[in-house]
Amino acid sequence: MSGEYAVLDGARCLALPTKFGQVMNVKATRSTDLEWTSLDKDGKEWFSSSISLYDFSATETTDEELSKKLKNILKGAVRLNCEFLDKWNAFKIETKLEFPRDWGLGSSSTLIHLIAQWADIEPLELYFKVENGSGYDVAAAGAKTPIIYWSTDDEISYTPITFKPGFKDKLFFVHLNKKVKSEDAIKKYLTAVKDKKTFVQKVDDITDAIAEVSQLDQFTALLEEHENLVAHHTGFIPVKKDLFSDYKHTIKSLGAWGGDFILAIAPGGLEEAKAYFNSKGYTTIVPYQDMVL
Repeated sequence: MSGEYAVLDGARCLALPTKFGQVMNVKATRSTDLEWTSLDKDGKEWFSSSISLYDFSATETTDEELSKKLKNILKGAVRLNCEFLDKWNAFKIETKLEFPRDWGLGSSSTLIHLIAQWADIEPLELYFKVENGSGYDVAAAGAKTPIIYWSTDDEISYTPITFKPGFKDKLFFVHLNKKVKSEDAIKKYLTAVKDKKTFVQKVDDITDAIAEVSQLDQFTALLEEHENLVAHHTGFIPVKKDLFSDYKHTIKSLGAWGGDFILAIAPGGLEEAKAYFNSKGYTTIVPYQDMVL
């Protein structure tokens, strides 16, 4: 909701956990390897791998890059809990997404959270062992309510908050029909950002204000201020200016600018949102109350 990019430099962000996540089932087997299968929301297999218990490398796989990432996560889990998989017991692991793969709702972050639970370790500890982002998405993966999250060199903290805007029936998540890799967005931001101290302070102020907002016009003004602020400090083009310049209301980028979802305000409700965005070729429009826990 707020703090994208600036959270990497210690700004407070408002993160919204979604109703859609990922589930994982683990069963002991008589195999000599870990047998991993990943299913999409419709139950169709999109990844499978046989994983050596010796070094977690793939003996067979449908995706080498994903297998290397999975190896890194499993090795990180063992480093944090030396008893995890120390008996050389084999397992059959099946994961299933609760959302379409191209939605970008955190398949990696929810996977890290699930593996951390299996290994009986802290999800954020595992995340920082294997990734270099802010960690807010992993914190959100385990949250039951919206949270204010921040991560600095000295501390990592997140606080559950009550965020139930009375105007949520005017808010819609619109998918941009493409996904942006978080790693690429982080690299782009770190190269582009200017005047980090000022940027972080202003994002903190906006995040705190959004968490307390009660009126739609106040909320709209804060979102527009946030968009302009990120554009000013990074040079990135706001999504409304880039794709929806004729839209009458406010649009805010979410996460990595340029892909995944945007947040659109439509005072006329779902029919207004559909009429406009469908005409532009964007057909995945999810009401706020259907997306957010």
